[in-house]
Amino acid sequence: MRIIRYINEHSKATLAAVTIGGEVYPLPQEGLIELIQQANEQQVSPLSFIENFLSTSVPIQQSLEDLSLLVPIVAEEVWASGVTYERSRDARNYEATDGKLDATTFYDKIYEAERPEIFFKSTAARTVGPGKDVYLRSDSNWQIPEPELGLVIDREGDILGYTIGNDMSCRDIEGENPLYLPQAKMWKNSCSIGPAILLAESVKDPYDFDITCRIYRNDELKVEGQANTSQLKRKYHELVSFLIRDNEIFDGTVLLTGTCIIPANDFTLLDGDRIEIEVSGIGVLKNNVKLPKNILV
Repeated sequence: MRIIRYINEHSKATLAAVTIGGEVYPLPQEGLIELIQQANEQQVSPLSFIENFLSTSVPIQQSLEDLSLLVPIVAEEVWASGVTYERSRDARNYEATDGKLDATTFYDKIYEAERPEIFFKSTAARTVGPGKDVYLRSDSNWQIPEPELGLVIDREGDILGYTIGNDMSCRDIEGENPLYLPQAKMWKNSCSIGPAILLAESVKDPYDFDITCRIYRNDELKVEGQANTSQLKRKYHELVSFLIRDNEIFDGTVLLTGTCIIPANDFTLLDGDRIEIEVSGIGVLKNNVKLPKNILV
């Protein structure tokens, strides 16, 4: 079962459930967290709670593709994990050593260390949903999307569901100095999530998500890459445990789990590109790339 948010015919943000067959059922709750809380009060699982509601409801006539989708959850905070895939480690080494791939760096240490790399990625105000523009930094010449599986968690660290995240990144800024990581990762519209949340109990094997990233330029496919979460070095509970350690998080926090899809080293995003990130069972997150004329606005 997938959960979405969309703008209904009365211009109101609406929570909805999407069945395997693609039928869309509006839900009375304002958001996923309220739904989870009500399910807990009734001592039933979120999936059972929704299925009970759908048994006496009717779907809307519009298809999912016809809806104006919003971020599936308004996450006060989005965090991210780094160097969780071998491909990511190799790319970070390339950036940090000007292409000297035989050099050993701190990224190798991170990849092998007990403590994972966890960093703050975005706030609700900086995060956009499906169909919205992601922005380029004006002071970077080497920028890429990072397609990632996102964990939607509660304040206790329990995984409520899975979504898609785009961790926009500046390879040149991070490669120049690792202390520049916040500037390489966080700016206006530098993160997108969506289009849906796949409930955790609907997932048989969370380490078998297929991830595909496509980048189009003038409607021509320029980049395509595939990965599977089975390639992830770390377990989800391991990443979550370090995020919540001595830390207070919010219900509905999103933790991105790292990327295994990185374009060729001579590629950088340009104004007008289109990014599509597809994860099996969740959907396709689509965003256009924009270089704002005035990024201070």
